[in-house]
Amino acid sequence: MRLPIEPRNVAPRLATGAFILNSGLAKRGADEQTAAMMHGMAKNTYPFLGKLQPKAFVRLLSAGEITLGAALLLPVVPTAVAGAGLTAFSAALVGLYLRTPGMREEGGLRPTQEGTALAKDTWMLGMGIGFVVDGVTSRAC
Repeated sequence: MRLPIEPRNVAPRLATGAFILNSGLAKRGADEQTAAMMHGMAKNTYPFLGKLQPKAFVRLLSAGEITLGAALLLPVVPTAVAGAGLTAFSAALVGLYLRTPGMREEGGLRPTQEGTALAKDTWMLGMGIGFVVDGVTSRAC
């Protein structure tokens, strides 16, 4: 039986999966202040998140990151599927970067010092799209 992952995708899936899994695990024990800060930033960009309590938001975010990280790390999950999850997750993070005041220099896309932490998520968006394209096109061949 052949696994649904190409050797060329192993390294980026491992690196990204480990990064996201670690981030999700770290959020499990977030205190009230940290949860309020994270929730506040997210709900300013995505107002529908205001319906959630800060601790519930962080619990869901943590669970989502753990699930996505595991999907990227597990070779039984097809690359296109893991890539779709990574694309959706990182698109939300890039949206946070683009829509949060003070993250970009005025009139452009270049990050401010504060925005660099969010701007770096563009590499995950590129990887996610690449995984989806690779997964779809390698099946078509």
